Amino acid sequence: MKKRNQSIRGLYGITPDLTDTAVLLNQTEQILTGGAQLIQYRNKLANKVLRRHQANLLLRLCRTYATPMIVNDHLDLATEIDADGIHVGQSDVDITAARTMLGRDKIIGATCYNRLDLAIQAESKGADYVAFGAFYPTSTKQNTVFAPLDILVQAKKTLTVPIIGIGGINLTNARTLIENGANAVAVSYALYRAKDIHKTAETISRFFG
Repeated sequence: MKKRNQSIRGLYGITPDLTDTAVLLNQTEQILTGGAQLIQYRNKLANKVLRRHQANLLLRLCRTYATPMIVNDHLDLATEIDADGIHVGQSDVDITAARTMLGRDKIIGATCYNRLDLAIQAESKGADYVAFGAFYPTSTKQNTVFAPLDILVQAKKTLTVPIIGIGGINLTNARTLIENGANAVAVSYALYRAKDIHKTAETISRFFG
């Protein structure tokens, strides 16, 4: 049977705080056709009704492209729409509790900031991937903790799950993270605000060979 985390490699698109659902879907489709391997639905401005509406439509779009769609934070939403998984931070739902709710076939990712100990703990609890960052200045998330490139090297030697780089990643710096051990790079602003979204997604995807 194919393992859940085998598909966690390449470009990982993270949606911005868009209230215009049509624009969100159009831009995400360009990212999908550009080669994104995962999409995370993250919208900190949307209310519960809009989140459910957008997440449902985004999941349907991702299924069309056979690409996993992960929900950020909201376990209840991920369960309700049968999303492909959830991404949690340290202040969100516990990984063990999320696994109980979602079942063994769903993807669970965990933010580990700049701490290898959190990543080791997340892996031991059953996380399918861990994310480190921010590696570069980012406008997507406030009060970020910065991570050194060396943590990717350390994590590669210590962990067996895929490692994601996040935070301020763009066409200029993505390759550096990959060369230092990132299995995937999570990108939001540089994708959704790009002049040519499809081409940007395609270019970053090609960095993975």
